[in-house]
Amino acid sequence: MRFSQVDVFSHVPFRGNPLAVVHDAGGLSESEMAAIARWTNLSETAFLLEPTSAEADYRVRIFTPETELPFAGHPTLGACAAWHSAGGRPRVAGRVVQECGIGPVIVRDEGGGDWSFAAPELIRSGPLEEPEVERLASGLGLRREDVVDHSWVDNGPGSCALLLRDAEAVLAVKPDVQALDGDRVGVVGRYPTDREGPVEVEVRFFPVSAGILEDPVTGSFHAGLAVWLTGNGTLPRRYTARQGTVLGREGRVGIAAGGDDAPGTGIWVTGHVAHLVAGEIRAG
Repeated sequence: MRFSQVDVFSHVPFRGNPLAVVHDAGGLSESEMAAIARWTNLSETAFLLEPTSAEADYRVRIFTPETELPFAGHPTLGACAAWHSAGGRPRVAGRVVQECGIGPVIVRDEGGGDWSFAAPELIRSGPLEEPEVERLASGLGLRREDVVDHSWVDNGPGSCALLLRDAEAVLAVKPDVQALDGDRVGVVGRYPTDREGPVEVEVRFFPVSAGILEDPVTGSFHAGLAVWLTGNGTLPRRYTARQGTVLGREGRVGIAAGGDDAPGTGIWVTGHVAHLVAGEIRAG
């Protein structure tokens, strides 16, 4: 089978979030997919399949080394770019429909290697229970007063978010893997408003329940954050998020809310995809 490895959410090679993509994976069993994902040892591996929905252009199954996810952001952009690079063409020009565990997700080609997906609706939102906030803050090395706001931002994987006072506080977080066992929690903080250029925030995400302490760049989490923080006016309708800084990455995620052509939440999540590895994979 054709095999690709792409770098998502960075214009700098090897500074984004890598994704393994196995093409034409219809002959693989679920256990074989899980074994390959454990072997690649990346945060996610995507398997491209024929769609089961008449409206979809392709179907993707997304596996971490530990489990399968119904939706994830960097696999959505990376899988679509890999599918397109392998000759895939959408049924409707300029509008790719990806079928995944949460249903159809719309993806569009922004040109120059940039791709966007339409942020899906949240399946769980609203504030966390206070004991949960205190527990998560402690597990992240924070005091309760460091948390300005909090919410579920779950669009499939089961994530929640804590808003901190600023980007510096985000960079200073020191997670405790044992205290956060079973959690998918992220933090976000804004850079100073007098900073030159577009509004920027710093983001970190800890998908400990998936067997990963910290993810380099997390598209699904950014999508959920944007629904929450643009919806309540905390962040403007267009901003740029940084992620992966403490890991030596240069992840950049563009958020644009309010586009007339964006279905559902009305939010587009944009990132660059670079094709870095191409070859074949043999399963048995």
